[in-house]
Amino acid sequence: MKHGFIKVGAVTPELRVADVSYNTQQIKKNMDEAREYGVKVLVFPELALTGYTCGDLFNHEVLLEATREAILSIADYSRHFDMLIFIGLPLSVAGKLYNCAAVLNRGAILGFITKTFLPNYAEFYEMRHFSPGPDVATEISFAGELIPFGPRLLFQATTMEELVISGEICEDVWAPIPPSIHASLEGAIIIANCSASSEVIGKDAYRSDLIKGQSGRLLAGYIYANAGHGESTTDLVFGGHNIIAEDGTILRESRLFQNSLITTEIDVMRLVNERRKNTTYRNTNLAMKASRIPFYIEPGITFLTRTFAKHPFVPSNPATRNERCEDILQIQTHGLMKRLSHTHTNHVVLGISGGLDSTLALLVTIRAFEKLGLNKKNIHCVTMPCFGTTDRTYDNACALAKLSGTTLQEVSIEESVLQHFKDIGHQKDVHDVTYENAQARERTQVLMDIANQVNGLVIGTGDMSELALGWATYNGDHMSMYAVNCSVPKTLVTYLVSYFADITTDLELKNTLYDILHTPVSPELIPPKDGHITQKTEDLVGPYELHDFFLYYFLRYNYQPDKIYRIACISFDDDYDKVTILKWLEVFCRRFFSQQFKRSCIPDGPKVGSVALSPRGDLRMPSDACVAEWLKNLGKVSLRDI
Repeated sequence: MKHGFIKVGAVTPELRVADVSYNTQQIKKNMDEAREYGVKVLVFPELALTGYTCGDLFNHEVLLEATREAILSIADYSRHFDMLIFIGLPLSVAGKLYNCAAVLNRGAILGFITKTFLPNYAEFYEMRHFSPGPDVATEISFAGELIPFGPRLLFQATTMEELVISGEICEDVWAPIPPSIHASLEGAIIIANCSASSEVIGKDAYRSDLIKGQSGRLLAGYIYANAGHGESTTDLVFGGHNIIAEDGTILRESRLFQNSLITTEIDVMRLVNERRKNTTYRNTNLAMKASRIPFYIEPGITFLTRTFAKHPFVPSNPATRNERCEDILQIQTHGLMKRLSHTHTNHVVLGISGGLDSTLALLVTIRAFEKLGLNKKNIHCVTMPCFGTTDRTYDNACALAKLSGTTLQEVSIEESVLQHFKDIGHQKDVHDVTYENAQARERTQVLMDIANQVNGLVIGTGDMSELALGWATYNGDHMSMYAVNCSVPKTLVTYLVSYFADITTDLELKNTLYDILHTPVSPELIPPKDGHITQKTEDLVGPYELHDFFLYYFLRYNYQPDKIYRIACISFDDDYDKVTILKWLEVFCRRFFSQQFKRSCIPDGPKVGSVALSPRGDLRMPSDACVAEWLKNLGKVSLRDI
C-alpha cells in the first residue's frame, strides 16, 4: 500500500448453474490465483455461488441451504488470505430472499450488502424471487453471529484509514441514483460491484462508459465483476466483462467471453487528494456520520503493473492527439481574439526566434487574425539577432514570417547590448547570467517600444514548462501583454507545431516547420561554435519530457516526490537510469519552489488543460515557500526501491 496503491481484482469464475459445490471450488481456486498476484480486494460476480440464471430454483431450500454452507466454507478458507472479498449469493432472511454480496476478510463474514434496485423488465424478472434490500443497514443473525445487513455498508482498512470500500450489485449502478453515490459521499473511496449483466449488441461499450463515468463522477475506484460463461444460455448469454476504473479512466478491462481474472492497482491517495480539492465532497457531513466496519490487510509495498504515460499532457492515440491539438489551438486563438477585440487592437508585435515557442505563438496569432478578418501584415514579427544567434534559427525565423504573410522587421541588438555592458561596467567576454539576461531584457524592451509605435500588443511566447522551472529572464522574455503559450507544456508545443506542419498545404512552410521541430531547444544567448548551437537548454536544466512528467503529477495529483520518482522509474525505464531521474527530480523541486516569484506576476494567458500555473487561477502559492519538506521526502528514496 506504499504511496496509496492497492492491488485489486475482478474475476469471473467457471460456473455450473445451481451446482454450489462446484462453484465453491472454483471460487476458492480463483482466490488462490488472485493471491499469487498480490490482490488485496477481490470481487466476484452477482450470485456467483449459485449462478444468476437459476430462475425458480432460487425458491428451493436445497439450493439456499447449500449456499449458506458454501459461504461459511469460503469464509473459513479466507482466513489464510490477506484480502477483502466480495461474493454474490442469494440469502434468505426472515422469510424473504435477498440478492446479496457477502464481504469476507480473514475468516470472517463482515457484512451482507443488499441489492437495492431489482430489474423486472425485458429479460429480467428478479422481483419474482427477490425482495429489495432495506433502506438502511441493520444486523441479522447468521451462523450464530450478528452481521451487518443492508445497502451502503462501509468497510475501512485498519492499516490505511483512507481505504474505505463499499459495494453495490449490478442494476444498482444503472439506476438514476445508484447506492454508490451515497456510499461515496459517506466516505467510500472504492466501489465493488458484483454483477450479472447479459450481452447484447453494443452493450459492452455502454457498460464501459457507464463504469468509467461513475468512477469519474464519484472520484472513486470502481471494481466491476460480471457473470460469464457457465451461466444458462436458455435465453441469455453472459460475457464475463470485467472492468476496473479510477476517476473516469478504465485501468483494466477483460475481453468478452473469456472468463478471467483482471488485476491492477488503484491509487487511493490520488483519489483522496482529488476529493480534498473538490468542494462537492467537502460540503457533506455524511462521511462523519456513517459507521465503518473494520477489516485488516497487511501494509507493504504494492508491486505496480499499471502504466503511467511518459507524456501525460500528450494523448498517445494519433487521432485523439490531433483532436486535442485542434482544441488547444481553438482555446489559444479565441483567448487572443477576445483580448484583441476588447482592447480595440489590430496590431500585434511578436519576437520570432526560429524556435518552437515563438513559432507556435505566431501560428496561433495568425489564426486569430484570420478569424477576426484582420490584415496579417499587422502582425509585426521582430527578429533580434545577437551574440548567440545561429544562421539556422535566423533563416527559419525570417522564412516563417515571410511565408506566413506577416511583416518582418530585423533589429540587431548587439550594439545596444554592448553599450549596456559599457554602461554597467560588465566585460563582454564574461558569459555569465548578466551577459545572458541583458540580451533577453533588451529584446523585450525592443518589442514593447515597437508595440507603442504601432499601437499594438506584445504577444508572449514562453511555455508552461519554462514557467515551472523559472527558465525565463525576469522582466525579459518573462513579460508580455498576452501570453498565448503560458499553459502549454514543452512536450505538447512540439506536437502542436507538428500538427500545423502536417495540415498545411504549403510545402515550403511545411519544410520550415519541420526544420524548426528538429532544432535543439536553446535561448541562444551564448556564442555558437562553428556556427552550431552550444547552449542547449536540456543540458542545463534537464530533459523537458522528465520535467513535464514531474510537473503533471506534482500539480495535478499532488504526488509527493518519492512517489513521482517511483512511477517515473517505471515509465522511463528504457530511457533514463534511476540516478538521472533522481537528479533532475531534485532540480525540478528546487527550481519550482525558488522560481515562484516569476509566476506570481505573469501576464494573462489562456488555460488549456487541467494543469496551469496562473497565480489568478490554479496556483495560489507564496513566492517564499520552502522546499525543505519535499526534499526531505525525496531523501527517503532508495535507488533499488521502486
